[in-house]
Amino acid sequence: MPYNTFSVGNDCQLVVVGPFGRIDLAHVTGFEASQVTQSIRVDRLDGVQLGAELPKGWSGMFMLDRGSSVADDFIAVIERAYFAGTPIGAGTLYQYVNEPDGSTSTYQFSGVVFKLTSAGVFKGDAPVTQRLQFYASSRVRV
Repeated sequence: MPYNTFSVGNDCQLVVVGPFGRIDLAHVTGFEASQVTQSIRVDRLDGVQLGAELPKGWSGMFMLDRGSSVADDFIAVIERAYFAGTPIGAGTLYQYVNEPDGSTSTYQFSGVVFKLTSAGVFKGDAPVTQRLQFYASSRVRV
């Protein structure tokens, strides 16, 4: 349930389905998604400027404090499959947002591919923060 008339971080839940099944990431501390577009600009002879933004997918990332080997193992399975010549399908990501009015918005990211851009820095008395980036072909509200 939302706490305010605006969204806060804990209003969001995520479900990751990788190419080989569901991934339960421990201790997700951040999530960001951004639309990817291709800019089109027209400079007409009469001086009028026109523009368009063509949808080209979505990119984003998860921040997580390592609570298990799940993220490392997820990427290891994909890498092993690649080197074994096994076809690797794309995944799906679901984002559930508890809205301030009490409703829930659900977004489905399709054609998702992942990369572990940071497996973490291990040092004494500090959490190991990992970064998992993704690219999705599309995002739709379901």
